[in-house]
Amino acid sequence: MSQTHKAAAMSVCPSCEEPLEEADRFCGACGYDLSAAPRPSAPAGADAAAEPASVEWPAAPDLDSSDLPAPVHLPTDLQGTDSGGTEIPAAVRFDDPPADDGFRIAAPDPRTATPEQLGAATPPAGTKLCVACRSGHVDPDGYCENCGHAQPRERDHMEQELGAVAAVSDRGLRHHRNEDFFTISSAALPDGSAAVVAVVCDGVSSATRPDDASLAASRAATEALHEALPRGTHPQQAMHESIVAAAEAVNALADEPETAREHKPHQNSPACTFVASVVTKELLIVGWIGDSRAYWVPDDREAPAARLTEDDSWAAQMVAAGLMSEAEAYADERAHAITGWLGADAYELEPHTASFKPDRPGVVVVCTDGLWNYAESADEMARVLPADAARNPLHSAQVLVGHALDGGGHDNVTVAVLPFPVPQSGAGSA
Repeated sequence: MSQTHKAAAMSVCPSCEEPLEEADRFCGACGYDLSAAPRPSAPAGADAAAEPASVEWPAAPDLDSSDLPAPVHLPTDLQGTDSGGTEIPAAVRFDDPPADDGFRIAAPDPRTATPEQLGAATPPAGTKLCVACRSGHVDPDGYCENCGHAQPRERDHMEQELGAVAAVSDRGLRHHRNEDFFTISSAALPDGSAAVVAVVCDGVSSATRPDDASLAASRAATEALHEALPRGTHPQQAMHESIVAAAEAVNALADEPETAREHKPHQNSPACTFVASVVTKELLIVGWIGDSRAYWVPDDREAPAARLTEDDSWAAQMVAAGLMSEAEAYADERAHAITGWLGADAYELEPHTASFKPDRPGVVVVCTDGLWNYAESADEMARVLPADAARNPLHSAQVLVGHALDGGGHDNVTVAVLPFPVPQSGAGSA
């Protein structure tokens, strides 16, 4: 409809018949909204299809004289129409399955699927399935090829048990990745008896690639111990050699291409702390660098527990120098600044080792500061450790990690539990 025709048709107000100007949108006399005025009929020769057909609304039922309320109509009682007057369904239905766009939400239900469906949905051996859609394969970058969901990292939570030794490591509640790593194993001594080994390393977060450092140190130390112990090397000397080997492995990570540091050129070389224990039928050996710790907890809880390591940290130096009490030192914000670690940026390497010969059975707890921050003293660690730790080391390690997570889980948490003496019938294998 042209603007000229509209102006001609709206020369007077439809309500009060007051004359109107061409540009008026409201009547100046009565205030009538001219945009709400009915359109005039199309002139002869105009395109009738340009105007939508009017919709005839159903008439309301006549009311009777009774007090009964008018009948109520549901939306499905009347067919609707679209703008062209065509009837549309009273309700939307989805009887037909959605089109197959290649995206599968879940694997077939094993209770109703046919053997053929289950076989088709079974991935090749070694293939990881997405934890979200349960049907997509996980690509090498850790994302589902079906739904794109990022998968949990393998190191976010790790558990391992080898008969007489067990370990658990968890990312914690605040860190975006787990920078701790552990290895547990057993080695045969020259006399045929078994030695149980646990190595725990904590990557230094302020350094580059701390997760690689902890992994390299743990594996190198374990390999060194398995080479030395069967030859008859004294366990304490073997421990010393394993720390040196671990240090060399972490130092080697610093020999990386220049492009590996182009985004953080001033960050420290890869680094980690180290603590390990070797338990035999007679001896208990510990070795460490940094602030990861080892505790001794006897099976008889009436006997005193003990901490077997001394931290390489600012707080420990203050206490050793007599400048602060232990409570004052560890309350300081500098308490956890380490003074010893494995890595190319470390000071002169000074491996710490110690040998003990307990007079009663018990367990050795080897852990990172992510645990002992929530059970710092030996007595606190003994209270948290289950009474049957020697018989159930894996469950005990799980309980200790849970204690740290319940306390806040501010750091990665890793702990290994080794019974002493080694039960010769259940030491496990490397």
